Amino acid sequence: MLTRFTLSLALLLASPVMAQDQTAPAMTEVVMQTSRGPITIALETDRAPVTAGNFLAYVDAGKFDGTVFYRAMRLEWGEQPNGLIQGGTQNDPDRLLPPVAHERTSDTGVLHGTGAISMARLAPGTATGDFSIMVSPQPGLDADPASDDPDRREGYAAFGHVTAGMDVVRQIFDAPLDPDKGEGWLKGQMLAEPVRIISVDRVSPQED
Repeated sequence: MLTRFTLSLALLLASPVMAQDQTAPAMTEVVMQTSRGPITIALETDRAPVTAGNFLAYVDAGKFDGTVFYRAMRLEWGEQPNGLIQGGTQNDPDRLLPPVAHERTSDTGVLHGTGAISMARLAPGTATGDFSIMVSPQPGLDADPASDDPDRREGYAAFGHVTAGMDVVRQIFDAPLDPDKGEGWLKGQMLAEPVRIISVDRVSPQED
């Protein structure tokens, strides 16, 4: 009886670990080398496969290499610092890949917490090669299926998070802004000297 009980207890204790290993979401890490230092990002290739796959397509084609972080959105309310930084291809036709289908955060479960990376877009389904990194939680960017606003219902597509280099993200966020750069609501949010993205590469070599 003692032996059967011990075996049953061991299986009971082991089963949650086994289940966790089997259901852990797949992620792919990339390192973004910037002129301010490296940022390591884990991409949610399991939970947000379309959006993460789009980002990796840009990485593998070298289309982020030589682009910049150009924007720091600083929100004056709430706990400080509050906002995000934005970078990417800036509609350069030589760098753009076709837009990808929109993945709601309410479907993926990948939310806009501190360090989250998210695709910039106009209308849902127009995201290409520009992205934002959250300096602080931005729940207002998550999909809200109950909202009366069609855009809020869709939200923005978060697809990963920073695992190392948030100090670099903060340096970019704190860099001087040019009050005259930018158009419309972007005016005053553009970096006076954009921060160069030297390269973006997978942490592990791509498998055949």
